[in-house]
Amino acid sequence: MVQPTISPRLGDELVRVLKLMQAARSRWPGPAEGLDSSAFPILFVLSREPQRVSEIADTIHSDVSTVSRQVAGLIRSGFVDRTPDPEDRRAQVLTLTQDGRDIIATHRRLRDEWLSRLVGDWPDEDLTALTNLLARFGDSLQDHLGGPQDGIS
Repeated sequence: MVQPTISPRLGDELVRVLKLMQAARSRWPGPAEGLDSSAFPILFVLSREPQRVSEIADTIHSDVSTVSRQVAGLIRSGFVDRTPDPEDRRAQVLTLTQDGRDIIATHRRLRDEWLSRLVGDWPDEDLTALTNLLARFGDSLQDHLGGPQDGIS
């Protein structure tokens, strides 16, 4: 395999975008009442399919004990339900409640509105290219970190 030529500009632009995203994120609406923003990625993972705590921890690259604590708060707040795993009754499977699904839908709508304002004048081909390149970059990063390919929204 031929090594690609990495321009210093790539790293510079990546750092710039990460810093700008961090600044933009601080201006986004806060999480819903009763929702700890650090637990938000759990809701996105569960929006795809029910999972065990250990699977969620792998997906978001977090410690099982941390995810368990965050899940407990999400259950208390009514965003997540815990049920026995039908394949192993000793284990628990987590699913989103309707309130949890509503939060995800609202967040995605607000995020899409923000992105529309940001790149609304871009041609569809550029948006498709950006989406594909971000997905590919995310997959490469995920491979490097050694975790599952599920991703986090």
